[in-house]
Amino acid sequence: MKHLEIKKAAKDFQYLLDRGYPRKASLELIGNRYQLDSSQRHLLHRGIFSKKDSKSRLKKKILLKALKGNSLAVDGYNVLITIEAGISKRPLILGNDGFVRDISGLSKNYKKSKTTIKALKLIFKILNKVKPSYTLFLFDSPISRSGELASDVRGFLKKEGLSGDAIAIKVPEDILIGFPGIVATSDTAIIDRSRKVVDLAGDILKIERFSKSIIKLK
Repeated sequence: MKHLEIKKAAKDFQYLLDRGYPRKASLELIGNRYQLDSSQRHLLHRGIFSKKDSKSRLKKKILLKALKGNSLAVDGYNVLITIEAGISKRPLILGNDGFVRDISGLSKNYKKSKTTIKALKLIFKILNKVKPSYTLFLFDSPISRSGELASDVRGFLKKEGLSGDAIAIKVPEDILIGFPGIVATSDTAIIDRSRKVVDLAGDILKIERFSKSIIKLK
């Protein structure tokens, strides 16, 4: 399907969402109408939201420079996987709510690699510039070797002389949701229940010029 057709499908999908139609049923209706395959439907699901939801999230979104002197909680796998996708030139989507998201669905089967270290170096390059007062990295412990990854991050924090910690816990959302500082994530459920959010992965990919694989539907 041509990019123009996908954009038409995205426009129609948002039209239904803006009028209060259920998300799942709307996606099925638009998917069938435009004969979208599963990957194209997933693209719409990850990138298109109602105007109301998009505006609400955009109001919470802050610039990287606003991290200076503030505490930061990082949705570890969410941020890492997105940056690694950009480095590896896997497709990403820029949602109409302003957040960049991975569309590969690799989180459950995530494995640490050389690209992981590259992504961490990019994260700490930015953190060194903006200097949050404290940075807490949270990783999902059910994912294999999360404890090892948290240990790697603690090593980076110590090496860079930054205040913070990294832990692997069963449900990172328990800390991310309601965190008193700023949250780094593109997860819609967390964004919607947070006060201030930074698109750390998306911003890093743009700064480091790894944004060529980002698809824009709006």
